[in-house]
Amino acid sequence: MSKEQSVRQYLDSPNPDECHNFYDWFCKDSSLANKRIALDKKVRRLVGSTKLNMDTMYVWFKNNCPMNGSLYDDIRFSDLATGTVIYTVVPRSGHKVNDGRAEVWGKENNFDGPLVVGTWKDILKFFNV
Repeated sequence: MSKEQSVRQYLDSPNPDECHNFYDWFCKDSSLANKRIALDKKVRRLVGSTKLNMDTMYVWFKNNCPMNGSLYDDIRFSDLATGTVIYTVVPRSGHKVNDGRAEVWGKENNFDGPLVVGTWKDILKFFNV
């Protein structure tokens, strides 16, 4: 990943098809641009939340490969100063046991369990957007 930039700087980026916000991936490199475009739309839906600070957090993406399931992507919001992950947003889980449900994990409960399990609408509701 390139040097972290605030969520606000990310949103103002002139090249939304660049893939520099992926930290790790298991998909083809050629898939990253389209994945970022899709995840970018979700980030833009979430940034109106008072739970997210556009100036003190940065956003990054991860393409995950579970041992029992299919590839899936997540969005992570981290503290710009420390790099600590504050929220991990999974629009659609690839773990077979999760059956494609959406999840939010967070620092609020030290990532001991999901804060939200359900649909993308449930995630939007959690973030009050």
